[in-house]
Order: sequence, then C-alpha cells, then structure tokens
Amino acid sequence: MERVRVRLMNRKQLFEIAETWFQQQSWKPFAFQKETWTAFLQGKHGLLNAPTGSGKTYALWFPIVLNYIKKHPDYKTRHKKGLKAIWITPLRALSQEIKQSAERITQDLDTQMTVGIRTGDTSTKERSRQKTNMPDLLITTPESLQLLLSSKGYEKVFKDCSAIVVDEWHELLGTKRGVQMELGLSRLKTICSHLRIWGISATIGNLEQAREVLLGPTSEALQNSILVKAKLNKKITVKSIIPEKMETFPWRGHLGLHLLEDVVPIINSSKTTLLFTNTRSQCEIWFQKILEKHPEYAGEMAMHHGSVNKETRIWVEQAIRNESLKAVVCTSSLDLGVDFAPVETVVQIGGPKGVARFLQRAGRSGHRPGEESVIHFLPTHAMELIEASAMQKAVKHEAVEDRIPYLNSYDVLLQYLTTLAVSDGFYPEEIYSEIKQTFCYQALSEDEWQWLLNFLVMGSQSLKTYDEYQKVEVEADGKFKVNNRGIAMRHRFQIGTIVGDAAISVRYQKGGYIGSIEEYFISKLSPGDVFTFAGRNLEFIRIKGMQAHVRNSTKRTNKVPSWMGGRLSFSAQMSELLRQELYTAELAISKQSNEIKSLSPMFTKQREESIVPRPEEFLIETFKTRDGYHHIFYPFEGRGVHEAMSSLLSYRISLLSPITCSLAFNDYGFEMLSDKPIDIQNVLDNDLFSTEYMLSDLQKSLNSNEMARRKFRDIAVISGMVFTGYPEKGVKMKHLQSSSQLLFDVFKDFEADNLLYRQAFTETFEHQLEEGRLRLALERIAKQEIVWKQCEKPTPFSFPIITDRLREKLSNEKLADRIKRMTKILMK
Repeated sequence: MERVRVRLMNRKQLFEIAETWFQQQSWKPFAFQKETWTAFLQGKHGLLNAPTGSGKTYALWFPIVLNYIKKHPDYKTRHKKGLKAIWITPLRALSQEIKQSAERITQDLDTQMTVGIRTGDTSTKERSRQKTNMPDLLITTPESLQLLLSSKGYEKVFKDCSAIVVDEWHELLGTKRGVQMELGLSRLKTICSHLRIWGISATIGNLEQAREVLLGPTSEALQNSILVKAKLNKKITVKSIIPEKMETFPWRGHLGLHLLEDVVPIINSSKTTLLFTNTRSQCEIWFQKILEKHPEYAGEMAMHHGSVNKETRIWVEQAIRNESLKAVVCTSSLDLGVDFAPVETVVQIGGPKGVARFLQRAGRSGHRPGEESVIHFLPTHAMELIEASAMQKAVKHEAVEDRIPYLNSYDVLLQYLTTLAVSDGFYPEEIYSEIKQTFCYQALSEDEWQWLLNFLVMGSQSLKTYDEYQKVEVEADGKFKVNNRGIAMRHRFQIGTIVGDAAISVRYQKGGYIGSIEEYFISKLSPGDVFTFAGRNLEFIRIKGMQAHVRNSTKRTNKVPSWMGGRLSFSAQMSELLRQELYTAELAISKQSNEIKSLSPMFTKQREESIVPRPEEFLIETFKTRDGYHHIFYPFEGRGVHEAMSSLLSYRISLLSPITCSLAFNDYGFEMLSDKPIDIQNVLDNDLFSTEYMLSDLQKSLNSNEMARRKFRDIAVISGMVFTGYPEKGVKMKHLQSSSQLLFDVFKDFEADNLLYRQAFTETFEHQLEEGRLRLALERIAKQEIVWKQCEKPTPFSFPIITDRLREKLSNEKLADRIKRMTKILMK
C-alpha cells in the first residue's frame, strides 16, 4: 500500500498543495515561481533573477518542502530527522524574515519540519543543541557555513542535504565572501549526492557569468541548470528634490542639510520613510539635525547602521514592521532583502554612485509585488542633480553594472584548506580536483597548488624556521591535518574574509554597550572630547583594552565618527551615464530633463569662464588663486579612476619639468595644485594620455608599495599568517599593521615570488585602482579634442574639488565662512 501512495504523489499533486496554500493567503503564484518549482523538482540547478519584494523566498522554499513531501508521503505522521536544506544569506539581519517565510510553509502544511538559524548572533547553547540535532532547514551565512566545515564529522551532517540556496548572490559575487562560497559549494557537491544549487540575484549586468561562478564553469551542474527571470515590470519613479534657489558654485559641505525642510513634508505624507545616506557619519548628522529642528519626531524616528548595537538594530527593524516609526535614517545596512511592507517612500541623500545600489534602495518602497516604488533623490550639491537625471534613464533602461568576480585569491584558499585540515583533514589530490572546478581557481597550476601545500606545512620559504607558521601536519597516509588544539581554536575564531579596521566597542562606564567605532577615529580623541554616535552626544573618558568608555553629554559638537570605507566611487556604468547626461546641457531645452534645466544658472556661469564639454571634447581648466596654480582635468570617471589618473599624469608631467603638486579628486575630475604654472600645451604635445607604459608609470607614480602593503594586511589576516586576537580581547590595529608589515618586507627582500605578496599588488591595481577602467578612460580621452581653458578665476565645475581640499584643513564653521566669501567674490 505504501508503494502505491509514493507513486501517486506526482508533480501535479505537489503543485496543487502549493497553489491551495497560495489561495489560502489570497495570493496567486507568479509565473517565475512556478517555473522555479518545476525546474527544482526536475532536479535542476539554477539562478533566479528576481527583485526584492517579489516573493522570491517562496519561489525556493516551496520546492524544497515539496521535494521532501514527494520523498516521504507519510510526512504528516513520521518525521525523518537531519539537515535537508541550507539557505545562505549575506546579512544576518535577514535571517529572521527568511525563517518566518519557511515556518509559514512547514507549519501550514503540517510537515513537522524544523527551521533553525546559525549566524554570529546565535547563542552558544543553541549551537551545541544544533550539534546533536540539526534543524531540517538551516539559515546561515557564508562564514558560519565554513565554521560547520571546520567541525569534526561534518560529512555526516551534510550527507542528506538536498538543496543549498545562496540568497543575494549579486552581493557576494565580486567579493572574497563570494570566493568563500564557491569553495564551500565545491566541497558540498562531493559530499551530498543529490544536491541542487540555486542562487537568487537582483539584476546585474553579467547574470550569465553570475550563474557560471555559482555552479562552476566546467561543472555538470552548469550543464543541468536554468536562468529564471521574474518579468514583473515593477514601476520605479524617481523624483528629484530640486532646490528653489540653485547654487551657482556647488560644494559638498552641508551634506544636503539645506534641503532638510523639503524632506519634512515627504516624511509627513507617508506611513514610513527610509532616508538612505551613503556613509555612517552622514547618517548620524542627518538624524541629529532632523531632531534638532523637529523635536516632534522624537520617539517616531530612529537610526540604523552597521555600527549600532544589535539590540537597537533589531528593535528598529521590528518597529518598521509594526508601523510605529515615521522615519528611519540608515545606510546600506538596510539595503538588502528585509521585507518591510509598510515602507512607502525612500529618500536617497546624495548620489548613490551606482545603478544597482540605487535600484536596490528604490525597491525598498512599495515592497509588495505589483506596487510602485517611489524614490526621492536629494542632491547634496548642485552637480549631483546631473546624477539624479542620469539615474532616471538608468531606471528606464535597467542599465545595471557587472559584478566582476575574483580570480586566484590565494589567501581565501589557504584559509579554506586550513578549515578542512582542522576538521577531518584532507587528501590534496581529492581537493585539488574540486577546487579546479570553481570559477576563481580554474587556472590554478600544479606548481601554485604545491606552493600552497608547502605553505600550510612549513610556512613559506623565508619563514620555515618559525614554528608558528607550521600549522598543518602530513600524516603517514598523505592526509593533511591540524592536530594542535590551539591552532584549531585560533583558526575557527578567524574564519571570514571581511577585514575592517579594528573595531573598538563604545560603552558607558557602567557597562552599557552602545556600538562599535573604528580604532582610527578613537585614536584621534582626547579625554573630554564630545562626539556624536548612535544618535547621542557622548563624552570620551578613556580607552581600556579594546573598549572606549564614554558618558552622555549635553555639549554640542560637530565631531562625528568617520568610517574608512565611507567614500564610494562611481561605477563604470554610472560614469558613462553621467557623461551622457552632462552632454545634454548643450542640447535644445525641449530635450533636457527638469534636473538639467534647473542647473542652467550654473551652466551659464560655467560658460562665462570656460565651457560645458560636448561628447567629443575633453576639458582642462587652469587658474591662479592665493593657494597657487590650479590645473583641473574632467574625465568624469569616478574617484577611484581619478586617484590613479592624477598620480599617473603628475608623474609624467614631472618627467618633463621637475614640479611638486598636491592632488585632489572627486567623482567628476581631479586637480593638480602647484607653486608654479604647468605648461599644458607642452605636456599635451608629449602624449600625456598615452596608454603606453601605463602600468610601469603607474607603479612608479603611486607609492604602489605602500598601497600593496595596506592590501597585504588583509591578505595576511585572511590567510591566517597574522592572528587578530580572541573575541573581546582583540589585537590593536597598530600591532596587526606592524606584524603584517614585517612579513611584507621579508617577502619583498627575500621572497619576491611569494604568491601572497604578489596577490597584494594584483589586488591593488585591479581592484583599488581599477587599472582596466583607467586604460579605457585614457583610450577615450585620446580620441577626444582636448580643450584647454585658461580662466581668470575658479569655475562652478572646479568648485567642489577645491572646497573638498579645503575641508581637509579647516573646521566646518571656518570652511562654511571661507566658502561664503569665495562665492561672493566669484559671483561679482
């Protein structure tokens, strides 16, 4: 009788179970959800391309549960224990939501399946319970998955797992966490005989490649896979907040606060508004200022960013769901998937620097399928209105960036191999064939592999006399294993690829935890200094271990923590869109957007001294002020490219005539400020923008050793050469820095072919300086007509760059005064 029932559970019946459930919720499954269910039940792997808030969680939880029902028709009366599916999320904040979606299905269908979470926030008690009794469905992060692989007997835990879903795959792709995920999947494919791998990704430019990286470029899984696209035609409306009085000379100083009163009616007319800022410090400032001017929002407004403590963050997320907050000022900590139905409006403060990020944030409003998303764009200075206008076109054409995957990240591979050696040990030939199937290591040679194995056993060539680098032992049968408990424990503490500046926890003297701030900021404070953090004014008392002690203060202050990762640069896509938009300033008014029209006073002023460049023109401006001789170039390529290009060009100029200049750059252009004028014509005649010898010139121009040294710190930590300390104890940043610098110098002098040392340079040029983009930009400029304008005084385009440089030197009040005076003179 049992066998007959098994045969009866065909796909049609399984679909009926799902569709009945959807009807009970008064919903109707989308075509993409059904397409995913079908593919999954046919045993296929895949990538689902669906926007946030489209019901993507149900597209994959359902077939996982239906597959269990299909295999166990007596599921209501008998429960087979053990791990059946893993759901990977890059953000811990999302795990609660994902768990609730899964539980709705498992409980409503009476499956007796359990759902558990395992992240850095999971209590020790819950973890040890999971050790003996794994939930059926586990929600976890890339780091926690690696931790599971580092525990003894992990193969037994995973062997019956039938599915792994990697959520927000676009966020992981192009980061080392993505590489970590590729390695984890390569192992699970071998252990779990019936594993289906699925990724969920928002729209990015290279979706096909994203699927290849997820499944492995040469794998059978890729052959047996599908790309499902949710065609939902979600309507996104971008509304720019255009100031009534347009500044002719734009600068970034006031962070858009002069438009604060324009935001108030938006907040008042919506249930809940999210105000996205690009940096944590901007987030703190906006929160303070809104409350100062509108105390009536007290209790109805909150702040959310990654350094605020976990309890506060969870409280804020819950309060958004309960509709008890009118507004939340936040950073990218609320960018991803958390499903906040009540959010009606999103305000983006300042240019988001990338199309994908902007679309992601827009999707936060009208989060229910079929609802319109409204996003208000608030410029922090006039030039950003060009960005706003470009964004509207990007939204229309879904012109989204590619995410470029990493290749040959030796540091992540060493960490992973140590993880396997810590648990049950590994045989190199077996693991090598698995690793070669991944995208990141498809070109890893036998020699490099041998080097990495030697590194695990002896440390590198130049370190083999030091015991602490010899972590792994080779047993008689050729198995690589870590037998030392101390090494294993230290390794588990350090699993992960996110290396920030050392975080110092901020606490009240009596012990209440407020959040964490980078050591870099705290090191600049003296006792008695007042700073703003987590929405309150705090007085710094002392630093003790890795903790900063503070007390509340009533003093006003303009000190706000800045985080090193604070300044985002334009993506290539964004730069291209921005240039296209700028070129419309020279078209007939009927062909211009409202934003470009509103900038006409600025463009008129710009034309008085200089030009607004056309597509075939490249603009260089020179003028003299009391600070010296300014030479300003406008590639419109984003900070990252400008940092490299300004160094490269100043090096080439110095070869022609010895000159010292200080460099400043923003997203629109860069400035060389010197004490004597540069003969621009002579420089141009000498092929300034040539791509020949670009890399060697770039290496000479930048302190590339210094930059690689900074990158090497992260590589040393990820590969396990440098230990970051036990939780709560920590190792001070300067100690970390000095130990990694020592290693860097040893390799530089005695072992220049060390793979980790070489990796530091590769990453500096490819990731930080975007060498590929720099080359393309130089090729583009070489084809343009170069227009050199010798101006009498600063132009509106140059103004943000000049004032940015002043900011480094002056306090906020002095800066505002100085800029007022400068503007007054320039307006005459």
